[in-house]
Amino acid sequence: MSDKDILCFSHLRWDFVFQRPNHLMTRAAQTARVFFIEEPVFDDSPRFEGPYLTVQTSREGVKVCVPHVAAGITPAAQGARIRSLLDGLVRDEKVTLPWCWYYSPMMLSFGEHIQPSRTIYDCMDELSAFAGAPAELGAKERELLQRADITFTGGYSLFEAKRPLHPNVHAFPSSVDAVHFSKAKGAQDPPDQVGIPHPRIGFFGVIDERLDVELIRILAETRPSWHIVMVGPVVKIDPAILPRAPNIHWLGNKPYAELPSYLGGWDVAILPFALNEATRFISPTKTLEYLAGGKPVVSTAIRDVVHPYGDDGLVRIADKRSFSSAVESALNDPFPAGEDAVAELLDRTSWDRTWAAMKALVVSSSSVRTPQKVLHGAAAGSRQTETEMNAVQRTGEP
Repeated sequence: MSDKDILCFSHLRWDFVFQRPNHLMTRAAQTARVFFIEEPVFDDSPRFEGPYLTVQTSREGVKVCVPHVAAGITPAAQGARIRSLLDGLVRDEKVTLPWCWYYSPMMLSFGEHIQPSRTIYDCMDELSAFAGAPAELGAKERELLQRADITFTGGYSLFEAKRPLHPNVHAFPSSVDAVHFSKAKGAQDPPDQVGIPHPRIGFFGVIDERLDVELIRILAETRPSWHIVMVGPVVKIDPAILPRAPNIHWLGNKPYAELPSYLGGWDVAILPFALNEATRFISPTKTLEYLAGGKPVVSTAIRDVVHPYGDDGLVRIADKRSFSSAVESALNDPFPAGEDAVAELLDRTSWDRTWAAMKALVVSSSSVRTPQKVLHGAAAGSRQTETEMNAVQRTGEP
């Protein structure tokens, strides 16, 4: 290990859904010690003996740290106990001038007293637009932006929203582990999917307020011979609102390692997102994962899917009225832009390249102060300005 230690503060738990923080910190852990600090677990047991911090090393080599504190105490007391636990971690592990990498502004109070060599804000979502977002999140984000040496965004829409707020903002949209998802081709059907008839229309991901449940209902009702396979955990919404029909199959959460086997058994993959405040800035990782698995994709008009994937004919874009027709077109003509175009996109898009470019920018962040966008496939440390990005978009290159 030769790189700076990283203290990564994440609102997402390591073992929840394998997504952006997991991909990036897994790669960081190849050359640095990564301490992935989760939100606290609150214990209301009268026999609770705490506070305490559990530290377990994941199979990816990341040290997953979970604070355990008593429930029912004030937020100020909770914060003080968590800061004390992190002080102990820093002392025991001999952490000096780490990179403090934040995914949640609400966790700034846990690590703001630690002296970092770099403070990084990786804004993967507009969390303030999500259901149940704390009222003070906006103020906390402004404070984090003031402290951050560099800010990354999980898509181009977020870049446009954040660049007026910080002098050193860079867009890194979703990447892909193409080798992992290419296993979908020829994969054996999982036991809970093998009996589902074709054609299968599939989705995997978190099922929450971003999902257009009415679209799923309409699709199942108007195309009773199609079978809709929904894979992922249901969170923040009442499962009772999910449409139920003989041709809708809610299979629950599945490990990242098993996703290619589910994807391999689908005929079309879908992004059935609602168009609301929670989806205004999202850049779905699964777009490229579906394509890497060799599946045609149909999506609602999510801005960061329309541009560039829809513009280039790599993904079909549809609304409620035209969604079933778009899926039917995908069944008959999977890749209107051609499979070569999909292969070219995947060849220049990877989490390895994304991490290398982000790392280079963090290292040089004391001197780089111009908001910029970084394209898929950019070499480590290379950057493209907004003007160059607009020119690339006009020529149809994602």
